[in-house]
Amino acid sequence: MRVIAGKYRSRPLRSLKGMDIRPTSDRLRETLFDVLTAGNPAALDGTIWIDLYAGTGAVGIEALSRGAEMVYFVEASRQAAELIAENLAGLKIEGHSKVLKLDVLHALPALASDHVAANFIFLDPPYRMQEVYAQTLNSLAQTELLKLDGVVIAEHEKRFDPGETCGQFRRARRLVQGDAALSFYQRERQ
Repeated sequence: MRVIAGKYRSRPLRSLKGMDIRPTSDRLRETLFDVLTAGNPAALDGTIWIDLYAGTGAVGIEALSRGAEMVYFVEASRQAAELIAENLAGLKIEGHSKVLKLDVLHALPALASDHVAANFIFLDPPYRMQEVYAQTLNSLAQTELLKLDGVVIAEHEKRFDPGETCGQFRRARRLVQGDAALSFYQRERQ
């Protein structure tokens, strides 16, 4: 596993073996960031990210490599949270990140109380935990963590559909690649 593009391009990232961690594939990460930048490499400059169920931190680290100002990594597993910290330290980018070793549903109120407002929120729970998608999206909808023009991106199995709407969020796009899919959600305009 490696950083795909940007400042830390081709730098290796460590993963954990034998755990319930399924890092977002290089190919899917590349597709995700191609969609978000749409040919403008500076599109992510200065953005704020929240990487939920962060695992190895690969998506958030990719965002930092491509110009994000700050990434909040949320991971409940102690081993995975330590791995994210090690990956960040290896790239010397700890100052632009914060690792929260918390369950996502406890981390969201903590981030909200710190007045975090993100441009992008990425969520990638273990695929077998399908009920968590709706719980997380509904919990996010109850906060101000996503900026008005922000995007929530959910990675999921292509056979599973987290829904067209969830809380205040409406899916704007669904992208399938291999066995995985990305659903892009935005707040419904009132």
